[in-house]
Amino acid sequence: MSDWGPVFVAVVLFVLLSPGLLIQIPGGNRYVEFGNFKTSGVSILVHALIYFALMCIFLLAIGIHVECNFFYKMSADLAPILIPVILFVLLSPGLLFQLPGGRRGIEFVNMRTSGLSILVHTIIFTAILCIFFLAIGVHIYVG
Repeated sequence: MSDWGPVFVAVVLFVLLSPGLLIQIPGGNRYVEFGNFKTSGVSILVHALIYFALMCIFLLAIGIHVECNFFYKMSADLAPILIPVILFVLLSPGLLFQLPGGRRGIEFVNMRTSGLSILVHTIIFTAILCIFFLAIGVHIYVG
């Protein structure tokens, strides 16, 4: 059975922690800014660290699993944490690219975001996670 827990948690956190949507730490003019739709390399790093911590809490400490047969299992698989964190950084709108961009269909390294960009990047993020976890079944075991 496929475990949808890591995908669900990763996607929800991707949206909520996208720098500039709800919050940006550090902000451009203040330490914390709300809903400014801007980002920076430092903000993405800080949000990625928060993202990593929350992924560890939800998947390792609490052990969130969503399976079709509701069978609970424990594992030392780090893929559900490492892959979403790496994708969070790479797919944060404005860091490498913004799709759609403000003036063009795609803009590179503009450090901006928008609600539509976060939606498009979330769809890409979700698709890649489903490919890695559900279609391919990537695992990174420790020990």
